[in-house]
Amino acid sequence: MRNLKLTLSYDGSEFAGWQVQPNLPTIQGTLASCIGRITGEKVLPQGSGRTDAGVHALAQIVTFVTESSVPSENFVKALNDILPASIRVLSVQEAAPDFHARHSARGKTYRYRICRAAICPPFLARYVWHYPFPLDEQAMILSAPSVEGEHDFTSFAAVDPERESDGATVSNVRRIFSSQWERQADELVYTVEGSGFLHHMVRNLVGTFLLVGKGTLHPQDFARIIHARSRSAAGATAPASGLYLVNVEY
Repeated sequence: MRNLKLTLSYDGSEFAGWQVQPNLPTIQGTLASCIGRITGEKVLPQGSGRTDAGVHALAQIVTFVTESSVPSENFVKALNDILPASIRVLSVQEAAPDFHARHSARGKTYRYRICRAAICPPFLARYVWHYPFPLDEQAMILSAPSVEGEHDFTSFAAVDPERESDGATVSNVRRIFSSQWERQADELVYTVEGSGFLHHMVRNLVGTFLLVGKGTLHPQDFARIIHARSRSAAGATAPASGLYLVNVEY
């Protein structure tokens, strides 16, 4: 048995997220089908996390176990030949038997892109949140570090039906290593690195930072919102189109 580690990049626009779902196109389901065509096995590849419908990945990490003797470099060519153009395998490597894409992860980096131009180019629309309205961008930049450190991020977490159905006590405590906004040409870009992220957490953070930019909230309000541990205390969920999984640390 071989444990293979894949680095995957994908455009999530036309997929119902990572996790396999009946009668819906998903990244996991599409990848599983293509691996099965090559190896003749029924496998369910495991990702570092479950990206939502419409969310993109620059370097999602995936693992699966196989009895196939196909060399790693040939897996790259074979998979990219049959995967849709919106999913690309960047590399395939042999991994230790106990390595797991999700359980072994120690940190992740996400990026969120907001297009600030008056007109969003049509070829960019699927990959950003177009928000041309007035914002105090400097206030957003100054407020970004407010969420750094270890906190209970319940206020920024959507209900995750899968976690709720487990019945086990789960913690919403996560550590944010770095949180920053910066202007890049016509885009306002948010980059956040942390030990892990809750369901919709990054998009909810972005939606809350936007309220700072609109003047509805002040940077010092983040401490209150975190302490509230209530989803209703934070802002609305930002659209999925602007979000990218950038990197996974092990």
